[in-house]
Amino acid sequence: MGAGMAAKDELGRQGEEVAAQFLQQQGLTVISRNWRCREGELDIIATDGAALAVICEVKTRAGTGFGSGAEAVTQGKRRRIRRLSGLWLAEHRVRFDIVVRFDVISVLWLPGAQPQITHFPAAF
Repeated sequence: MGAGMAAKDELGRQGEEVAAQFLQQQGLTVISRNWRCREGELDIIATDGAALAVICEVKTRAGTGFGSGAEAVTQGKRRRIRRLSGLWLAEHRVRFDIVVRFDVISVLWLPGAQPQITHFPAAF
């Protein structure tokens, strides 16, 4: 893996950490991060402890040259996240009456600056 890819992966990890802290500040409890199966990965799964599961896709950018992180969550990506969410819910035997919300957090982290978080609750 090249240095550019390693730096991109590290930026992504840092963005997910910032996003998880943000969700916790909003009163949610992060119950899973980077859950993987053969079909893909879910970034963050959080809950309000009652009847809500939040499946959160995190996109981190170091600049705006490729658009916002939220713009990268295409229709195909949304379909995949929904499918993966069903697999996660089944694997963890989550009860059927829980509400599932799909959020997107876009983190813009310009060099030398603090990360800027934009949260899109119920994005899709």
